[in-house]
Amino acid sequence: MTTTPTRHSGLRPAAGVLTGILALYIALVAFGNITDFGTNQQFVRHVLAMDTTFKDHDLMWRAVSSTGLQDTAYVLIIVWETASALVLIWGTWLWAWRKDDLARRISTYGLLMLLLLFGAGFIGIGGEWFSMWQSKTWNGLEAATRIFTLSGVALIVNQLPSRRGEVRQDAS
Repeated sequence: MTTTPTRHSGLRPAAGVLTGILALYIALVAFGNITDFGTNQQFVRHVLAMDTTFKDHDLMWRAVSSTGLQDTAYVLIIVWETASALVLIWGTWLWAWRKDDLARRISTYGLLMLLLLFGAGFIGIGGEWFSMWQSKTWNGLEAATRIFTLSGVALIVNQLPSRRGEVRQDAS
């Protein structure tokens, strides 16, 4: 069966570039956390310890003061960041090689991983459960919201349907 190709939309490059930007970002974050372990380790420790919040007795029971548990949480964050980076790099590579269906699927997994990390992890758990919003010093909500928003936009672009009549580049 022969199909006449139509003019391509900018959807593939947009999805690929957005996926690639987020792959680069989270890869650099993971690399930085691995090679400069102590900087963000202190951030995680202070957020979990809730030592710069308002010291509300009704909330302080949530604080995690064990450095072993704090460091375990930090290592798990780095593992999640690294896995997210690898998935998004793979998705970017697939977009570049015009494997649209597989690229969309893999990119979706990576973007959902970022949404979980920054939305559930940093905004929900860090921001609300550990009251990070109360801290003037150890408050990462603005940065987390930026990445959560960009990841959401990238996910929407990745999910947009191809134009009707546009030739599909892969069947796998």
